[in-house]
Amino acid sequence: MSARDIIVRPIVTEKTMKLMDESKVTFEVSKDANKVSVAQAVKEIYNVTPEKVNIVNVRPKTKRVGRYVGKTNAVKKAIVKFPAGQMIDIFDTQG
Repeated sequence: MSARDIIVRPIVTEKTMKLMDESKVTFEVSKDANKVSVAQAVKEIYNVTPEKVNIVNVRPKTKRVGRYVGKTNAVKKAIVKFPAGQMIDIFDTQG
């Protein structure tokens, strides 16, 4: 499995933007990814060794629109902490 298969996309929300002030970046990762594989993928893509990786499994939430009931997608997130002064730019399209 390549690094691009492990890291699906960065997650950009208000909460993750506040975490970026603490030199943490949040990524959506594949379902079978673990902390070690995420750290290796980040190092391969961005050429920065992460200091710490936390994994969160987000369960699907029940949503309804009128009389129709459905669920959101289940997602696996990785919160990656970088050493001071080695922050990456997730808005750089070159990767």
